[in-house]
Amino acid sequence: MFISLDFLYMPSRDPAAEARYFCETLGANLVFAIEAFGTRVAMVKLTDEAPALLFAGHLDGERPILVYRVADLEAASAELREAGCEVGEPFGIPHGPCAEITTPGGQRVAIYELTRPEVPERLAGRRDF
Repeated sequence: MFISLDFLYMPSRDPAAEARYFCETLGANLVFAIEAFGTRVAMVKLTDEAPALLFAGHLDGERPILVYRVADLEAASAELREAGCEVGEPFGIPHGPCAEITTPGGQRVAIYELTRPEVPERLAGRRDF
């Protein structure tokens, strides 16, 4: 059912500072730094392989969200519910529809369907901050 772990959404008070630290100190590559809808989000990659790290100013809580790609969000959500998982209502991320899974231990996991494959190329290189 799960195709890949594509993103780690990291709650951040200062996405610009965190992206700068990861790039300058850890050698990450800045993919984009976007300011829109009253928030800032910066994506960095530590390796050429997934997952990318997204420092998100709008994310509540202290724990990151592990975001896994699935082929079909509706089918995966139904399968997970059938297995006893609590799957939240779908919401949107730039790459497509997404839904968070409630876990008994409080870990943050979400699934998404890549319905807008052009988004990574469109966002790459954007520097709003």
